Amino acid sequence: MGRSRTALRTSTAVAAVSAALVAGTVTGLAPAAEAAPAVRFVDITGDGGTVLKANVLTPAGADASARYPLVVLPTSWGLPQVEYLAQARRLADSGYVVVGYNVRGFWQSGGRIEVAGPPDVADASRVIDWALAHTPADPRHIGMAGVSYGAGISLLAAAHDKRVKAVAALSGWADLIDSIYSGRTQHLQAAAVLDGAATLTGRESPELRTIFDNLYSSNLSKEQDMIDWGKERSPVTYTDRLNANGAAVMLANAWGDTVFPANQYASFYEKLTGPKRLELRPGDHATPELTGLFGLPNDVWTDTERWFDHYLKAADNGIEREQPVQLKSRGAGGYEGYPDWKSVAATRRKIALAGSPTIHANVDSGADGGVVFLSSILDQVAQLPPVASMPLLPRRWAAVWQSERYGTAQRVRGTANLHTTLTPTAESGTFFAYLYDVGPLGLGKLVTHAPLTWHGRTPGAPFTVDLDLYSTAYDVPAGHRLALVVDTVDPLYLEHNPSGAQLTFSSPADDPSYVSVPLREQ
Repeated sequence: MGRSRTALRTSTAVAAVSAALVAGTVTGLAPAAEAAPAVRFVDITGDGGTVLKANVLTPAGADASARYPLVVLPTSWGLPQVEYLAQARRLADSGYVVVGYNVRGFWQSGGRIEVAGPPDVADASRVIDWALAHTPADPRHIGMAGVSYGAGISLLAAAHDKRVKAVAALSGWADLIDSIYSGRTQHLQAAAVLDGAATLTGRESPELRTIFDNLYSSNLSKEQDMIDWGKERSPVTYTDRLNANGAAVMLANAWGDTVFPANQYASFYEKLTGPKRLELRPGDHATPELTGLFGLPNDVWTDTERWFDHYLKAADNGIEREQPVQLKSRGAGGYEGYPDWKSVAATRRKIALAGSPTIHANVDSGADGGVVFLSSILDQVAQLPPVASMPLLPRRWAAVWQSERYGTAQRVRGTANLHTTLTPTAESGTFFAYLYDVGPLGLGKLVTHAPLTWHGRTPGAPFTVDLDLYSTAYDVPAGHRLALVVDTVDPLYLEHNPSGAQLTFSSPADDPSYVSVPLREQ
């Protein structure tokens, strides 16, 4: 079952090097940012006396006679406190007090990595306390923002601290377990990146080390412990508190995020009842925000500032009158606005999955989700997602179904759903479902995918499968087809098929199999 520890260590080592390069690049901003006269580097006492390294920027000419809205920026996983200096300076120039701080367990801050646990949430409140005591920050107008880890901590802090009135959570998570263990399947490459970055730039808590080890080893006896651990660290757990506190919440993510897939943000957005906004764009984890960290023009950071301007400064900039769901397709074209997430897909088209193909496990058919970060970045900058040739996929290891050739463009928007009947030869197993845009020559470009793992099933007994593929926005050109491909190996994930296992997908007359594709109004 799964990959070997040798392969895992190799993945972790590569992830660590990648994290070092990213951290080094962002650290390179420090000299320019430190030249700004308004920045101070300070120590803040966090929860339990833990020292948090932080930087503070105030508006030019600020004095004790005036009060300014406060924005608190917790750092991303593995990145140093200079991460946000370019954006912090922009906010300070616009009249904000800005405090960026290194979260506990990373770089020079004290403590150990708690993965947005209670100490991290308490730290955010202690940083706000410090800012109110040592800067001209206005206690009535407090916001929090962050990328990735900073996004999750910001949402959790807003749920626990009523003083936080606005949040911009960029490339974050709503459900931690659904992010790294969706479909009951370990997201191997994503976990290795997080683990490697933590090893390189921080100090893992014993609890976190145990969580990683149990995840890699597929320790089912500890599965519920891991789920409970993740639930405590998931903003969706505290939706009622967040709604009661009334904070204005902006969520932004990328369609191809290989760490925190867009599905869990979209679902969370629907549960929020206060002022809210959802933005989804092409890219991978934190790549839509990246240019803004270098001080370059960036849509995500521009909207973040507009969000704070309206909800912390009462600026009449019109952001509250725009359609709250803003999507950008992975192809050419601008933003599309919708009144809510449900309106994204005006209709659905089913592709019938006829027949009863049987596939053999343990061999990669050539269909896969790509490589963490790299594949979705290529899609973002060059519209080059992972590809596979439908005629060349070996039917021994992959099942393939194709639609008719479409006479008009099909604008896929939202979450595709797979419904089928599966008969495995073993009690545990995994399969991966891929939706492809197939051109006239049979070359398929990946539209979306998702994993599914099961345990404790009776070998030879069929059972029904319903699987949501990752949400996306993709335009299928006229003259192309859509294809669903299923196989059993994907380098992004761990798989649980014993040697020699086989999977049969059938379509009973009283419960036919299909994939339901969400489409924008033509």
